[in-house]
Amino acid sequence: MQNDPELNGKYLGTISKDFVVVAETLREASYQVRKRDISKYPIFIFARTEVPIGGLLLAKEELALEWHVYASYLEDFIKHRLVDAEKIEDFQAAYKDPDEFCCLFVVDGENFTNFVFIPYPED
Repeated sequence: MQNDPELNGKYLGTISKDFVVVAETLREASYQVRKRDISKYPIFIFARTEVPIGGLLLAKEELALEWHVYASYLEDFIKHRLVDAEKIEDFQAAYKDPDEFCCLFVVDGENFTNFVFIPYPED
């Protein structure tokens, strides 16, 4: 799980633009997921179309975004077989501090999916 170079060129600009708008909402949602012991590993899905995982947190039309934003977590990804049971420890080892970084799963159709960690803006 590393930041893919393809992601940097093709997606990072639009993701970053939307992330700036929603960062504080995602930071609070991440905190709530962890505080309520739902999961230690919140994951936010940025998708251009609707996806059958997680719960819709922000529809792109609500805030004039390019991406829908869904809230999920590691255990949900395991259940949906997006993270293989044999790779759970690898995922946990690669997962960055959720107080400082947001774990995004970027979905663009069926052709591209990838994890990326983006630092939250400093206060």
